[in-house]
Amino acid sequence: MSTVKEAVEVDVPVHTAYNQWTQFEEFPNFMEGVEEVRQVDDRHNHWTTKIAGVRREFDTEIVDQLPDERITWRTTTGDTRQKGMVHFERLDDTRTRVELVMDVEPSGAAEKAADLLGTIDRRVKGDMKRFKQFIEERGAESGGWRGRVRPGGTGPSL
Repeated sequence: MSTVKEAVEVDVPVHTAYNQWTQFEEFPNFMEGVEEVRQVDDRHNHWTTKIAGVRREFDTEIVDQLPDERITWRTTTGDTRQKGMVHFERLDDTRTRVELVMDVEPSGAAEKAADLLGTIDRRVKGDMKRFKQFIEERGAESGGWRGRVRPGGTGPSL
């Protein structure tokens, strides 16, 4: 597994950055190669990606979610194996540090070669820069979910 880590400072309050990140269906607007994210319920999403001509579908589960602080997930189905966390740190009333840490296990020869060449790392760095641009240009979130998902829990709590 490869670990990818990237952080950006965004010129919006922490609640705005966090709320926007909870709008998973908006991810194709700033994540390269993500064609669609369909939110199944408060804990589960179905992803469709196309990277280097290879289309993949997989499901993710949110295992921990604390408003304005973190969202942690893992894949549950598909060829793609990953887990990660996005952390939100309030810098002041108008700025937030958003850090993404992902463990990715490339599948297939093309993905393994891309990982060795640093393609996954560059893609994540670009995605985070595009998130910064996306949320700063909007100035406000397109929605938000403020529920709490606890590790090992069977459902969200509000």
